[in-house]
Amino acid sequence: MSLAEDLSERKESLAVIGLGYVGMPLALAFSKTYNVIGFDISAEVIDKYRNGIDPTKEVGNKAIQEANIEFTNDEEKLKEAKFHIIAVPTPVNIHKTPDLEPVEAASEIVGRNLKKGSIIVYESTVYPGVTEEVCVPILNKASGLICGKDFKVGYSPERINPGDKVHRLENIRKIVSGMDEETLQEVAAVYEEIIEAGVVRVSSIKVAEAAKVVENSQRDINIAFMNELAMVFDRMQIDTKEVIEAMSTKWNALSFYPGLVGGHCIGVDPYYFIYEAERLGYHSQIILSGRKINDGMGEFVADNIIKKLILTNKPVKNSKVVILGITFKENCPDIRNTKVLDIIDKLREYGLDPIITDPLADKAETKRHYNIELVDRKDINEADCLVFAVAHDEYLKLTENEIEDMYTAGSTEEKVLIDVKGILDKNKWISEGYHFWRL
Repeated sequence: MSLAEDLSERKESLAVIGLGYVGMPLALAFSKTYNVIGFDISAEVIDKYRNGIDPTKEVGNKAIQEANIEFTNDEEKLKEAKFHIIAVPTPVNIHKTPDLEPVEAASEIVGRNLKKGSIIVYESTVYPGVTEEVCVPILNKASGLICGKDFKVGYSPERINPGDKVHRLENIRKIVSGMDEETLQEVAAVYEEIIEAGVVRVSSIKVAEAAKVVENSQRDINIAFMNELAMVFDRMQIDTKEVIEAMSTKWNALSFYPGLVGGHCIGVDPYYFIYEAERLGYHSQIILSGRKINDGMGEFVADNIIKKLILTNKPVKNSKVVILGITFKENCPDIRNTKVLDIIDKLREYGLDPIITDPLADKAETKRHYNIELVDRKDINEADCLVFAVAHDEYLKLTENEIEDMYTAGSTEEKVLIDVKGILDKNKWISEGYHFWRL
C-alpha cells in the first residue's frame, strides 16, 4: 500500500510545518481528508489557532474553530507524521541575498523527528538546487537516515495569493515534483486530494523550483516596466492610468499597473534567481534592473508628496501627512517587506513624521517590526495630506465626506491628495481644487 493510500485511510498522518499564509490554508484543506498535525515554532501563533483565531485572515476564525487539526509547537509530535510539508518563509537579508535560515531550521526540526518511509515536500520558494543540495544534507545529518533509501523528498511551490478570495489553493493548478518517479506519483496523489484544478507533474525538483522563481520574476519585470513608464510619464505630465486603459483596448495588451512591489514573493523571489545566476558566473541584467526600479518606487512617491506639499505654500516640516495602508497589498494583513515603509522612511528624511493607519494590519506586530504606532482612521483629522498607499476595500468604500473629514478645515488649495493605487476619481478631486497626484 502506498503512503498516499495510508494517509487517505488515516493510518498515517500528514504534518504541515509553518502555519502562515501558505501553511494554514494547506493544513486546513488536508484536514478534510487526512489526519493533520499543524506545527509552528511560535507558541503565540499556536495559542491563537487553538483559540480559534486566524491571524492570517486567510481562512477565517470559523474555519479554524471547525478544523480537525492538531496544533502544536512541540516538535516531537512530528514523529507521528510520515508526510511532511515545509511551508516556512524564505526572505532575503539586508544585502538582498537569500536568507535560508528558516528553511534550514525547519529541515533540522523535521530531521530530528523523521521516521523511515517518510516523504518531505518543500513549498518554500528557493532557487534551483536548494532542496537537494542544501536541505537534504541537513535532513540526513539530523535524522541519521539516508535520503533515497530511508526517506524521499519532493518540491511543490506554493501559489497562494494572500488576500485573494477568487484564486484560492483549491482552484490554482499545483506543480508537483519528486526526487524519483515513485516519489513524484506519491506527492501528486496526495495533492490531488485537495487541488480541484489538478496537479502539473514536472520531471525534476529543480524544474519545479525554477518555475516558482520565474513566474514571480516575470511579474516583477512587467510591473517594473510600468513603473518606469510612470516615472517618465510623470515628467511628461501624462496620466499613466489613462495610457494603460487606452493601451488595454488592444486584444494582446498586458494590463499591468505601476505600484509598490513588496511582500514575500514578488519582492523577494527575483533575488533568489539573481543570487544563483551570479554564483554560476552570469550577471543578471533584465531581472536585476527590474528589481532596482521597483525597489525605488517608494522614494519616487515620497518625492512627489513633498513636491505637492510645497505647492500648498505650507512649511513642509510642519505638514501633517497621513498614510492610509501599510500592508504589502490590499485586503491582506501581511506587513512583511512592505514597500510603504520606503515612503515613510523617505518622508522622515525630510523631517516629516507621517501618521499611519491600516484596518487590517496588526497594531502590535507593526509596532514590534517597524516601531510604528498605528492609529484608527476615525481618529484622523486636520491632515494636510492624505496618501492612499494600499487599495483596501474599506478605502474603496469611503465617501467624499469621509475623506474630507480627515483634512484640516479650509481651502482645498491647501490640501494634498496622493493616490498610489489609482482608486480615486482624479478629475473630481482636481476639479474641487485639491493638489492631486497618482502614480
